[in-house]
Amino acid sequence: MKIQPLADRILVKPLEAEEKTKGGIVLPDTAKEKPQEGQVLAVGKGKILDNGNVQALEVKEGDRVLYGKYSGSEIQTKDGEDVLIMREEDVLAIIK
Repeated sequence: MKIQPLADRILVKPLEAEEKTKGGIVLPDTAKEKPQEGQVLAVGKGKILDNGNVQALEVKEGDRVLYGKYSGSEIQTKDGEDVLIMREEDVLAIIK
């Protein structure tokens, strides 16, 4: 299923949460934190400004991004894949 975000929204696939701590302790599912890093799968055309012009988005498909812990709306595709739809302003940083 192809999902095309509108305006200044982006489609992000969250990356998997860490299963081990740096010290090597295996974390159970209940102790894992919600991921705050993901890969951009699709982007909208851009934000529509008050004067009617469209401002292009800074993020693009394929970028790895950091976002707020409770950002976006979780949806599930027909394939059973969990993804997030969020506004570009919810993105905190692009990981290079």
